[in-house]
Amino acid sequence: MDCNINTNSLDARQIQISDFTYDLPDERIAKHPLANRDLSKLLIYKNGLISESVFENLPSEIAAGTTMVFNNTKVIQARLIFHKETGARIEIFCLEPLRPADYNLAFQACGSSSWKCIVGNARKWKSGELKMPFYVEDKEYFLKAEKQEALEGAQEIFFSWNHPDLSFSEVLEQTGKIPIPPYLNRDTEATDLLRYQTVYSKYEGSVAAPTAGLHFTEDVFSHLEAKKIRREELTLHVGAGTFKPVKSEQIGDHEMHTEHIQVTLESLQNIIKLRGQIIAVGTTSVRSLESLYWMGVKILTKKENPHLLEQWEAYQLPADYSRQESYQAICSYMQENDLTLFNVATQIIIAPGYEFKVISGLVTNFHQPQSTLLLLISALVGDNWKKIYQYALKNDFRFLSYGDSSLLMRG
Repeated sequence: MDCNINTNSLDARQIQISDFTYDLPDERIAKHPLANRDLSKLLIYKNGLISESVFENLPSEIAAGTTMVFNNTKVIQARLIFHKETGARIEIFCLEPLRPADYNLAFQACGSSSWKCIVGNARKWKSGELKMPFYVEDKEYFLKAEKQEALEGAQEIFFSWNHPDLSFSEVLEQTGKIPIPPYLNRDTEATDLLRYQTVYSKYEGSVAAPTAGLHFTEDVFSHLEAKKIRREELTLHVGAGTFKPVKSEQIGDHEMHTEHIQVTLESLQNIIKLRGQIIAVGTTSVRSLESLYWMGVKILTKKENPHLLEQWEAYQLPADYSRQESYQAICSYMQENDLTLFNVATQIIIAPGYEFKVISGLVTNFHQPQSTLLLLISALVGDNWKKIYQYALKNDFRFLSYGDSSLLMRG
């Protein structure tokens, strides 16, 4: 095949983040979810036109034969609040497992586990062991935390606990708090345990919710199924880097965080067979689907390490392969290596100039000014993102994680 190289990376690197700002008053940020998930407002952008509806009507806006792809990650209770004997409050925010590094094994671990963490009020914790009591059947146990190696922007923490049968997942349920977004400017409440989680969440690992999915209910899923709209799932564990602000003037100077993707061989094979449109539910699903395409290209072109996609790699790889060719390359690679699950990491940044290879549309909430998520929206709809966000602001849409939703279609 005569493959053309995608040469848009230089243009994308020179994008000024100041061009992607808008005025977001604090009162427009939804601090709590609505009582009913599917009664949020829905902005619809198709063929350059904007309209609005209610989220429960989403199935009527999507063509029969479309496939929707969902991120089934589950938010963990990743915030741990310890107190030293002096009374100093130390917050430990679990980011990702180190030993064992596999998410599933880390959550199943009994007795101990090491994690990459952010430590709040670290200056008050120079050394020594922190202890937090928890109770099972009225018997007291302890979760202990000890500092290990200092990491870039983080700290390795060794956790241990003295209940012989509890996994780390179960310990977090006893001791941790759901890490709601910092811009909500409030403490975690009991309702967040349920509402900052999608109804289809399955696999633990995220420290932030794939918020586009928070609007879906079993009723919405029933109507999608009745309309012959297919559903596929993958897993991208959302990291704290999703809230990382862009501090550089040019995007080329911004370092994207790494996120971990898991997808089954069966799901990849199902996507290969699709002939209709693919709509991603959430920016995490977009990044997963598009990253997988480029990982397939890496396999086809015999590039090193198909399990990692670096930040600008997608702009530098051959771009002429079809979605089916690329995904089939991954399937063949998995079969050759006796894999049923493709575990990979991505740092992809999707910015104006990016050429979408998999998705035709996106269900998503409204994102922060000067964020990489807003760049992704602009890559999908061009400068019309300004018109879309202006409409949302003028028509009382609620913004950010607990806010309202939109359906954005390419072309």
